[in-house]
Amino acid sequence: MTYDPGRRGPTRTPVLHSEWREPLRAQRDPLAGDSGRVRSNRDERQRWRKQTWLGRFVSTYGWRAYALPVLAVVTVLVIYQTITGAETEAPAAIEPVQGPPTIGVESTAIIGAPPKGLTQFDANLPTGILPAGGPFTESGARTWHIVPGSEPQVGQGTAKVFTYTVEIEDGLDTTSFGGDDGFAQMVSQTLSNPKSWVHNPQFGFVRVDGSAPAEPDFRVSLTSPLTLREGCGYEIQLEASCYNPAYTPEPGVAPQPRVLINEARWVRGAVPFQGDVGSYRQYLINHEVGHAIGYQLHEACPGNGDLAPIMMQQTFSTANNDAALFDPGQIPANGLTCRFNPWPYPIA
Repeated sequence: MTYDPGRRGPTRTPVLHSEWREPLRAQRDPLAGDSGRVRSNRDERQRWRKQTWLGRFVSTYGWRAYALPVLAVVTVLVIYQTITGAETEAPAAIEPVQGPPTIGVESTAIIGAPPKGLTQFDANLPTGILPAGGPFTESGARTWHIVPGSEPQVGQGTAKVFTYTVEIEDGLDTTSFGGDDGFAQMVSQTLSNPKSWVHNPQFGFVRVDGSAPAEPDFRVSLTSPLTLREGCGYEIQLEASCYNPAYTPEPGVAPQPRVLINEARWVRGAVPFQGDVGSYRQYLINHEVGHAIGYQLHEACPGNGDLAPIMMQQTFSTANNDAALFDPGQIPANGLTCRFNPWPYPIA
């Protein structure tokens, strides 16, 4: 900006010459000799972008140019996992009992008895010996009487509703544990408990007392040890219980499916079962009835400190090393030991 020297006085005004109308810019390098345009680097970048497809893409979409490839990769991964099922899913709940049962399969094999010809078992296994306790009847009459009374159906029974009677071998003295009715009530109350088999909607139970014309599906029978040895076998010389689907106490009598409960165990319990005798009686009922409704095999302890499966032979041991002696080839001798458990569904 300069003053016009041709005019003087108070009206003098500044005159802008056209060559000075360019905006002022600071130099990037004030020591440089050339004070030309300072945005040449930017112009070069712009020209580079215009010269390549990548430059044009970045110039047009800005930050989206970086986000879009990432989103494309994530989309491909999601589609792949959907097709292959590789996404992480919550583990399915583990059922506490083996399954499915062999409901309705006819058999004459005694379930719960040791295999014939078993020779490697030591009958002095401490955990299998009958503990000291109250008196029991060693030998009964090998006949049974039905305890009067019936119960309405418990459980849904979507696969089968089982009918059963509660019976006592003639000659047994039941006064020390509540009489015949005391035994019958323990059976019916155990089978109607939500932690028992009725937790599974496949099963239902109806207690009958013999007045119905049809034969019951099985008979829960309190039995003396000597009679039980005839009905279950005595390969392993320890007091046991079992399920015999075709028990014939004498010639000419039609085979009867019987859950044979050993009175000696009912009175005294078992060493490895660390619960009270009432819990052990619930275990006996659930275990042997489990055989009657279709669970034919015994189970192993799944992990140290876990609750024992109801179909494990807890009368003899809750350790797999011992159980493998009773079920060679079925139970692994892997050193695992469980805690006692009287229920098929203990957390129901």
